[in-house]
Amino acid sequence: MRMPREGVPVIDMKKLDTLSMEIVKASEEWGCFRIVNHGVSIDLMAEMKAVVASLFDQPEEIKMRTVHTEVGKGYVKRNLAGPCFEGFSIDDISLPGEFCDRINASVHQRKIINKYIKAIRDLARLLGLKLMEGCGLNGDLFDGWCCQLRMNKYHFCPKSIGSTGVPIHTDPTFLTILQDDENVNGLQLIDKNSGQFILVDPVPGTLAVNIGDIGKAWSNGRYWTAKHRVRCFEPKTRYSIALFVLGPNDKMIEAPSQFVDSEHPRYYVPIDPKKYRDVRVTHRIRTGVALELFRTSVT
Repeated sequence: MRMPREGVPVIDMKKLDTLSMEIVKASEEWGCFRIVNHGVSIDLMAEMKAVVASLFDQPEEIKMRTVHTEVGKGYVKRNLAGPCFEGFSIDDISLPGEFCDRINASVHQRKIINKYIKAIRDLARLLGLKLMEGCGLNGDLFDGWCCQLRMNKYHFCPKSIGSTGVPIHTDPTFLTILQDDENVNGLQLIDKNSGQFILVDPVPGTLAVNIGDIGKAWSNGRYWTAKHRVRCFEPKTRYSIALFVLGPNDKMIEAPSQFVDSEHPRYYVPIDPKKYRDVRVTHRIRTGVALELFRTSVT
């Protein structure tokens, strides 16, 4: 059995001469990497975390105003299946006002939420540009794409130690940008080479990026979608904030022709990102295995 590798790559966003190639390489070999000098200020990250914590401190009847009938959206309260997990989402970051109205967000909270959304969306755009550049392509990859902001709270206590906060899954996204808790670890991914879990320990000031199923489909299978989970290792409350870059609203996702050749035939039919998420829910598939349902006849 091969030994798991030590730590995911850490990429300095200021190293412009090698940035695009490092991002592509990490996407192919790991499906996950950390970024420093990413442009989202440390102060803003701390302010957003404080706002998220205060929103979770609201009375339950207020939090329940943001419940959504569609799985993966709105407020998720703690339940028997996930006794430690609680979550909110702003399902379209271009329209955060409705969420703020429903949750009774203060003027200060709204200001921080809007400022954070702009900063993290600008970062997503930059990552999309660099992914295109690293593949020899031109254009703004994520222009007009739908993005969701998910805010999570893990109520870890002594009885939680060793339990799973979120079970093994891949994200049904192109990519996810995660602000994890700088004080509390818990994120683990399955190493591509060894098949074993490795810790993705928090590094203050950094953001974690991971490739989702749609990213794998767009790259014609070249990018790796690392299965990951959240485990409880210590009895501390853990917060995380994730930007999900989901996909375009008005077109299908398919691999550019540059990714298709005699050695790499087109693996997937064009995919509607929303339909793909619906298929995962309908079939209760939490991992990238759902992509097999969108395979072409060529193997």
